Amino acid sequence: MEENNSLVYGLDFQARALASQQAESNDVRFFVATQSLKPNNHLHVVDLNEDSSALQSRIFSHPYGEVWRLTASAHDPRLLASCYSLLKGTQVVMETALLTLPESLEPKDEELEFLTFHSVETLPTNGYGVEIRTTEFHPTDANQLACVVDGKILLFNRAEAATRVVAEINAKNVPKFTTGRWSHFHQGNHFIALHDCSIRSYDVRDPNHVVWSIEEAHSQMVRDLDCNPNKQCHIVTGGDDGVMKVWDFRNTKEHVFARNDHHHWIWSVRFNTYHDQLLLSSGSDGKVLLTCAGSVSSEAPEVITGDAVEQASGSSEPREHLADGLLQTFDQHEDSVYGVEWSTADPWMFASLSYDGRMIISKVPKQYKYQILL
Repeated sequence: MEENNSLVYGLDFQARALASQQAESNDVRFFVATQSLKPNNHLHVVDLNEDSSALQSRIFSHPYGEVWRLTASAHDPRLLASCYSLLKGTQVVMETALLTLPESLEPKDEELEFLTFHSVETLPTNGYGVEIRTTEFHPTDANQLACVVDGKILLFNRAEAATRVVAEINAKNVPKFTTGRWSHFHQGNHFIALHDCSIRSYDVRDPNHVVWSIEEAHSQMVRDLDCNPNKQCHIVTGGDDGVMKVWDFRNTKEHVFARNDHHHWIWSVRFNTYHDQLLLSSGSDGKVLLTCAGSVSSEAPEVITGDAVEQASGSSEPREHLADGLLQTFDQHEDSVYGVEWSTADPWMFASLSYDGRMIISKVPKQYKYQILL
């Protein structure tokens, strides 16, 4: 796959749910699910063959409803969580389910048009709320899940025969969360949630304890966040103000990095798993932006001068680092780009998904890759 030749994968229906394979690091694999009002939604498992630069897909039937969000387990390569809406009688309700893929993705019956999941477990969210925003797998505990429902964070445990709610965090004066994610650090005890323009982190061991908060983090609703996997205390957020901000939550008074390169709402922001100075963002302006925030990354250059430079590099000339700012605009989409995800198998590759059902797999341009590596 050449760096300038993005690969396009088209779906039959609109879509906004995109996830990257997390538990396996060998294959470039993305999951994408459709959002059709008709009862024939699908989950596509899309693999990239890097030798032939070809995409191979397996399509699973998802008759449970239109998918709003997908997340992939960091522990089980076959396990996904789907948040979807469906019509029950005259009411539209939301549910979330754990989808387990079969051990083999090769169809057993060639005549079947779509594959079926090995198992589907619907989580018991009835009575807790109406809008299910996300279901998040714990980064280190394979049996722990968190589900954001209205103004609640439900903690599930999968250790027993059936997954059940073991704790509930009720946010005070918060009618509804936007989304949430586990922190990679603090022994996995912190869950960060977005509310309106603000950010709050909760200690799941004490449902009444807000660890830290950033009020009015954005001038308009904050839509998405991601935690830096390599630098503790750093998160990135994006909102309806079109601004992407990096925060150090040890000092919540001011962000440490910000860019205002989008012309409309930001729907998705992601740190690169390996080189966290690389940030992806996507929005309603139909753009995917690759940004460098090297000055606040785990690979930030140390300020050294004179003899220290010569000892560190073997030369009197300091190494040239990638400058902060917008690196590349990817504008192949023609609709709002609701999701963007890095590949965990190839740190230079990522996928983006627009509402018209177009998923595009792209690469970081070589000049930036070599500037980081060399």
